[in-house]
Amino acid sequence: MDRLAAIRVFLAIVDAGSLSAAGERLGMPLSTVSRHLKALEDAVNTRLLTRTTRRLALTEPGRTYLETCRRVLGDLDMVERHLAGEKAEPHGQLALTAPILFGCLHVRPVVSAYLDAYPHVKARMLLVNRVVNLVEEGMDLGIRIGHLPDSAMRATTLGTVRLICCASPAYLKTAGVPPEPRALLDHSCITFTSFSEPDRWGFPGRATPEKSRENQEKRRAQNIPVQPRLIVNTAETAIDAAKAELGIVRVLSYQAQAALKDGSLRRVLEEYEPEPIPVSIVHREDRLPQAKVQSFSELAVPLLRKALKAL
Repeated sequence: MDRLAAIRVFLAIVDAGSLSAAGERLGMPLSTVSRHLKALEDAVNTRLLTRTTRRLALTEPGRTYLETCRRVLGDLDMVERHLAGEKAEPHGQLALTAPILFGCLHVRPVVSAYLDAYPHVKARMLLVNRVVNLVEEGMDLGIRIGHLPDSAMRATTLGTVRLICCASPAYLKTAGVPPEPRALLDHSCITFTSFSEPDRWGFPGRATPEKSRENQEKRRAQNIPVQPRLIVNTAETAIDAAKAELGIVRVLSYQAQAALKDGSLRRVLEEYEPEPIPVSIVHREDRLPQAKVQSFSELAVPLLRKALKAL
């Protein structure tokens, strides 16, 4: 068995999601793809992939083996180019993932600039509002909004966003501006299910020099049972509903940026907002990152930091 060829087939199967799709990508018959996979599993004496009702899935040993294979092949490609006297020019397909709206507003322009700068690279963007496992879904890079758990990923902080409340000026003129979170009990709210329970909004406590019992009570952490007039699952719909005067909405600051800028929404309860939420770019902790990953990070990090700083 050609172990290196079998490993490349294994990676193609994982990235493509099926044996047949990997065969199409490699220009190889399905029977040959299947034979390479079986030979590799026989060589390591363990099952690397298992079939589910919908797709192939990595086993736990397969996940570990995959990470090692990607790192080894990346190192091998770079060493071969170095020995051949070639500059490590970015090439191939760059796969990256980001939250839907953040990807549309801020990542897509960066990808366009990158493709202009590196004509030998193609890009694939996966825009979804969930945490994507980069290894399992064949991604090179990911944009993450939120605190990162300990992992084998290398992260670079790009900036922060905030979880904010806002409403249309017309709604606030009619219903009044809530002076503190408990006032939301008397307001119509539009809830966005990505961030919290649809009927409860949490607010942190706030330090105050005032000593009265009443003021201290107001500044404790609060979990407010809001009255949702509308429950949605996309930020765009929530913001449009708030602009249509249906109530107060709670979204991430970048999601409401355009509406706040043109005045169709107004920010409220700013002094009660939670701590800023970090935004990071992550990639696998490879010893020698591929040229396409390194070059994209070098271009993207300053551009995305500038964009987030302007929010």
